[in-house]
Amino acid sequence: MNKITQLFNIKYPIIQGGMIWNSGYKLASAVSNAGGLGLIGAGSMYPEVLREHIQKCKKATDKPFGVNIPMLYPNIEEIMNIVVEEGVKIVFTSAGNPKTWTSFLKEKGITVVHVVSSSVFALKAQEAGVDAVVAEGFEAGGHNGREETTTLTLIPMVKEKIHIPLIAAGGIATGRGMLATMILGADGVQIGSRFAASVESSAHDNFKETIIGVKEGGTQLTLKELAPVRLIKNKFYQDVQSLYETCPSKEDLVQLLGRARAKKGMFEGDLEEGELEIGQIAGLIHEILPVEKIIQEIMTDFEAACQEKSKFDF
Repeated sequence: MNKITQLFNIKYPIIQGGMIWNSGYKLASAVSNAGGLGLIGAGSMYPEVLREHIQKCKKATDKPFGVNIPMLYPNIEEIMNIVVEEGVKIVFTSAGNPKTWTSFLKEKGITVVHVVSSSVFALKAQEAGVDAVVAEGFEAGGHNGREETTTLTLIPMVKEKIHIPLIAAGGIATGRGMLATMILGADGVQIGSRFAASVESSAHDNFKETIIGVKEGGTQLTLKELAPVRLIKNKFYQDVQSLYETCPSKEDLVQLLGRARAKKGMFEGDLEEGELEIGQIAGLIHEILPVEKIIQEIMTDFEAACQEKSKFDF
């Protein structure tokens, strides 16, 4: 056992990212049943929908699972109360100040992990009393840190500053990627894009098929004036780039973005007008597979890479 498997009582130090429109109870329970830690993504759920997914997840697995909660959520107090009422034991928080809810959750016996994009925020999370941090690099899909620090440099920088367990995220979809981040100082990994392209993901099949068609350079971080987000380069992305050529105001960007773009793209399958959030590592994802198969492949690759490492001994 390492720090992460011990903290969450799981078999493998693999956490499934709590992605909006991708991470319902089917995905979370499948990951937990396969030996990782599944997370329900609360960011795209109304409070009662989240409650329903938590209840279904409890029926679908007897293994640990958690909920990812973006703290900018408008119904945050109701969401936190539902998590407590339903007996969720693990919460990952993101997009906000960890001091706001960490003590509340820990007083209820909940393990708390916060997602950060820099060593500065990692330190603040540690000071707030979280049990671990996820350090997410610039390669990741969806909403991203403004620092634009890549995983390769972020992990050792964060490791140098904190003493609590560290989970690496961003650009990880293989066992070799997992081993690389652990050599750099991570105790485990959080994987998003690979699980978005799984059978159990709640994403639309159109989106899943698009993920496995992404090539190197097929995503881009944009909309930095609002909240930086990495997208597949589809028509909506091109519309954003065309608007940038006019030196738009923040209001112009908000107007173009409109409402429910991410839902339209990832959940409803509109590949033209929807926001298709995925990481750079999509270029290495070539099949839509069941979660159990994905985790088996990652661990087989990880073990093979560990054995191969000896050839670099001098």
